Amino acid sequence: MNWNAEYYVNKGPVRLYVYRKRATPPVAGQAPLPVLFLVHGSTVSGRNTYDLQVPGRDDYSVMDHFAALGYDVWTMDHDGYGRSGWTEGSNSGIQSGADDLQLAVPFVLETTGVSTLSMFGSSSGALRASLFTTRNPEKVSRLGMAALVYTGAGSPTLEQRRTKLPEYSASPRRKVNLAFYEGMFNRDKPGTSEALVPQAIAAAELPLVSEVPTGTYVDMCVNLPAVDPAQIVCPVMIIRGEYDGIAAEPDLLDFFARLPNKDKQFVALAGIAHNPMMGVYRKKFYHALKAFLEMPLQSD
Repeated sequence: MNWNAEYYVNKGPVRLYVYRKRATPPVAGQAPLPVLFLVHGSTVSGRNTYDLQVPGRDDYSVMDHFAALGYDVWTMDHDGYGRSGWTEGSNSGIQSGADDLQLAVPFVLETTGVSTLSMFGSSSGALRASLFTTRNPEKVSRLGMAALVYTGAGSPTLEQRRTKLPEYSASPRRKVNLAFYEGMFNRDKPGTSEALVPQAIAAAELPLVSEVPTGTYVDMCVNLPAVDPAQIVCPVMIIRGEYDGIAAEPDLLDFFARLPNKDKQFVALAGIAHNPMMGVYRKKFYHALKAFLEMPLQSD
């Protein structure tokens, strides 16, 4: 059983939830562990994305997996998600998410005693994480991303989502329920995930929220590109699942080509849809992220 701790950082009057897991509690005088910060996407909060507990399964928690490998693993619930408060009137878009990280990451660095961390984000979390990285290159040593979208060109999911853009633009919130979570996992390729997964998400999320922000949906429909890859100077890994309907491969390869650091990886994973850490073949995701985090660099 891994040790965990809960914290809050203040965003004006709103409290943002920050969550930590590692194999053992910190010990005075002990050398700090490598820090991994995980950034969630548009619908499910950070803790319930990366520390998901699925009945009858013991390998869905990304935080447990990397804590067991010796990492000090952190995540947060962004403004309007999960255990965090909600800024009145905010739709918690990409810029807002990067602002949230601007508050949480310095707290993590101070608490752990390190000067830089590795960051991973999935879907709109990849956009939040990469935007934060462009603003704070001195704080992020490596950036991993999955289910990323660059310009949105060739994305069938975003094309379909734009049909509801008036609805998403009219309100800062959208409803979520079990049927919505089930649709997330059946959208790209039925059979790439277990039915237990959306049920576990619903059991964890719905006691906390019945609505989530619309901002990242709006941004991904009309405000792309959100990030200039030329401004990301650290080593980068991009993971794309075979059936991901958000980001077309040519769009991601264009992003990849513009990254200036030559320590970069593009990883294509067969049998995986938009949520690589929650699919049947999630162990491929674990392998890819672990290899990237432990890749020797010239500075090592």
